[in-house]
Amino acid sequence: MTDTLYDDKPGTPSARGLTIDRVFTTEGVHPYDEVTWEKRDVVQTNWKTGEVVFEQRGVEFPTSWSLNASTIVTTKYFRGALGTAEREASLKTLIDRVVGKYQQTGQESGYFATDHDAEIFGQELTWLLLNQYFSFNSPVWFNVGTAAPQQVSACFILSVDDSMESILNWYREEGMIFKGGSGAGLNLSRIRSSKELLRSSGGTASGPVSFMRGADASAGTIKSGGATRRAAKMVVLDVDHPDIEEFIETKAREEDKIRALRDAGFDMDLGGKDITSVQYQNANNSVRVSDEFMQAVTDGTEFGLRARMTGEVIEKVDARELFDKIAQAAWECADPGLQYDDTINDWHTNPESGRITASNPCSEYMSLDNSSCNLASLNLMKFLRADDSFDVDRFIKAVELIITAMDISIVFADFPTESITQTTRDYRQLGIGYANLGALLMALGKGYDSEGGRSLAAAITSLMTAAAYRRSAELAGVVGTYAGYGRNADAHKRVMRKHRSANDSLRTINPIDAGLCEAAASQWDQVIEVGERNGFRNAQASLLAPTGTIGFMMDCDTTGIEPDFSLVKFKKLVGGGSMQIVNHTVPRALRNLGYLDEQIEAIVAYISDKGNVIDAPGLKPEHYEVFDTAMGVRAIKPMGHVRMMAAVQPFLSGAISKTVNLPESATVQDIADVYMEGWRLGLKAIAVYRDNCKVGQPLSNGKSAPEEDAKPAPEVRIEYRPRRLRLPKSRSGRTTSFTVAGAEGYMTSGAYEDGRLGEVFLKLGKQGSTLSGVMDAFSIAVSIGLQYGVPLESFVQKFTNLKFEPAGMTDDPDIRIAQSIMDYIFRRLALDYLSFDERAELGIYTAAERAHYVETGSYLSEEEESELPESEQLKNDAGDNVRVDAGGPLQPSLIEAHPHTTSELMEAITGLAVDAPLCLICGTKMRPSGSCYVCEGCGATSGCS
Repeated sequence: MTDTLYDDKPGTPSARGLTIDRVFTTEGVHPYDEVTWEKRDVVQTNWKTGEVVFEQRGVEFPTSWSLNASTIVTTKYFRGALGTAEREASLKTLIDRVVGKYQQTGQESGYFATDHDAEIFGQELTWLLLNQYFSFNSPVWFNVGTAAPQQVSACFILSVDDSMESILNWYREEGMIFKGGSGAGLNLSRIRSSKELLRSSGGTASGPVSFMRGADASAGTIKSGGATRRAAKMVVLDVDHPDIEEFIETKAREEDKIRALRDAGFDMDLGGKDITSVQYQNANNSVRVSDEFMQAVTDGTEFGLRARMTGEVIEKVDARELFDKIAQAAWECADPGLQYDDTINDWHTNPESGRITASNPCSEYMSLDNSSCNLASLNLMKFLRADDSFDVDRFIKAVELIITAMDISIVFADFPTESITQTTRDYRQLGIGYANLGALLMALGKGYDSEGGRSLAAAITSLMTAAAYRRSAELAGVVGTYAGYGRNADAHKRVMRKHRSANDSLRTINPIDAGLCEAAASQWDQVIEVGERNGFRNAQASLLAPTGTIGFMMDCDTTGIEPDFSLVKFKKLVGGGSMQIVNHTVPRALRNLGYLDEQIEAIVAYISDKGNVIDAPGLKPEHYEVFDTAMGVRAIKPMGHVRMMAAVQPFLSGAISKTVNLPESATVQDIADVYMEGWRLGLKAIAVYRDNCKVGQPLSNGKSAPEEDAKPAPEVRIEYRPRRLRLPKSRSGRTTSFTVAGAEGYMTSGAYEDGRLGEVFLKLGKQGSTLSGVMDAFSIAVSIGLQYGVPLESFVQKFTNLKFEPAGMTDDPDIRIAQSIMDYIFRRLALDYLSFDERAELGIYTAAERAHYVETGSYLSEEEESELPESEQLKNDAGDNVRVDAGGPLQPSLIEAHPHTTSELMEAITGLAVDAPLCLICGTKMRPSGSCYVCEGCGATSGCS
């Protein structure tokens, strides 16, 4: 029986397979017959051009599935060419395609005691998927059951040695993984440093950073070859590598280059030619730090950098200064992150097979080199009963079924390289996780950054991993242990005891915690008992992935371990419209906190109008923390994210995909504190992002001081007195009504006879006397400034991109998203009163201009282009006019190229990087998902989620 699974016959499986009990389904009733189905039309248009980019009518989905979920599944997961009989058109077809393959393979490979057990397994799995209780990762939906290679893994780790053959093979393997839409990570620390000699010639080695350039160029080329998102990759270097300082500073130096070249007039859009001079932009960089190094930082002592070939210390550095350089670089450009080597390997179940040296691009999968992991995530809200108790029994049963299915997938799966195939089949790494934790905590009235929130998250995570490993031990008794278990048995069982010990240390703060901790303790006891008898089928079982696209497939409010992004969301309506709604979890949370129906109604109405809970009528300030979100005026503090990660980390085989967001005002020391606290709290990896860190103003060089013997020049003082040019008594003007995130207002502007703006008056709806007075005073100040000669461009430059609530969607087709009312007002004024060249310098364009740019690579029409002086017209190789940014001198090297990602498009349009780009497909503002961005409207992603 084991021969059907792998070649080396590990373990001694029993003759009897699994017996599957019905938990979710009813005997004699197919899961499809228990839901109501309807036909829907899925039509997507490009928000910039109005062009229909996707259309499939009459697709079949349950009525309980949202329009967003059905759109994402139809556009991304249905297989077959549009308009052909082979095209999938029903969720039933999709689920049957995937589940059928799992059921058939499990049946043929001896997983089930009888054919009837296999049938029950298939129906239970179907029920869970149909009712959005969990989802496999995207490669499963893309490939399983089709004629394509049966790729099921989303996460890959590669390896590279100190030889040119190995380095070139790294480029090739990475390219093949990128081609398939997945991401990979690796550690470059085996490559000798630029401070060491080559054995063959005696010359100096190039060092790993130089070889990163080739890999980065390869990733950029493959991305530009047709992908809609950047290649996802992770590059890791050990902190004791002699080239560590160069590695730390690579991306920060490149960011300085981007700013300098942009200021010099070069086209630094990521899709343009000039950006090719900027390197290392396609990877996440992480430094692998040891306990020895972190202790040296704490003690303020020196730390040795070691030669790769001999291991001898060739240089000593001040550990604290090196750590500060890491924090400084992360402050400047968000890279590098940290991976805590000793913590990672202390929880390693297979140390006899090799150390864990790297991770996948999002840092949640950490295992042996040349390995892969397939993922699946549970929707936690589905296990919350109407009485707000957590359904422990059904949760455990769901984990059993999912782990069984994930292990079966390794039997039939295809992999990109032979080495990854061998390692994955020998160690059978799995990655079960969850989504909707943030929504669950809010619904129960628990603050994300609170002891109650953390204890509940830890208990759920412990139960999930315990149930997964218990099922893995049971599978080992049926179809055998993983091939590498024999040599790693003692280490594997030691890690299981560490998990159980961590569970024993959990404090129960909420009533719901007690039942979860008790169930988890029982599961861990069984893990130890059954594992001692059978061994384990899987080297790894759990991690927390971003769950971007599959999170929307399950209609989750929050992804992965993330808190809620905001309290107000946009809901898609039949016919293509949308409406602004307060999250459904908010009323449930208020009921759990003891508020009456009329109080809840008033609070929800306030949130709908303001977007936050501050000063909501009747809401107690001590309850504000329940409604803290990832963004906004009550954003969760950075250490709140770190503490939540630390609470769940002891109960995961892998790590956590999550970025700790910091405000723009955060200091280098703030980032250093986050990195240090991550180590102290036992995290395996951590990454940060400081708001707007990639668009910070370049530092200006101070002018050299005059020579000491130079005589001072006589002081000449010229005093300029501005004169106010008042508007005529009768002047032309315009009144504009606007809406920003539901907040309505009116703007009246007056102009001089030559069309220049001379005054602005603002009135906001539903405002109190205080805000009314502030807006009147602001209007007068701006108007007087304009009349005294302050250029409108100066006001636009200062007040656009100013961020505060309300912020979000507007009703203006030229300005779809505003970061504040001030941001909207001055963008509108720029469009109304500035010339094209003046607006182009500020990165402000109309919708028509942006659409023309996407189609032609130029913001100007052919007629406008032809009217330019010949010296300002550029020709491409075919002799056609090609125009770059109209706001500066034009150079022949600035021929424009089309952007390939949402971030590129927004940077091309605005001249600035944006913390959450607009979706290139549907125009919805994306939201962070791990270290990537994901669109709530259509499921498009900017990275590897």
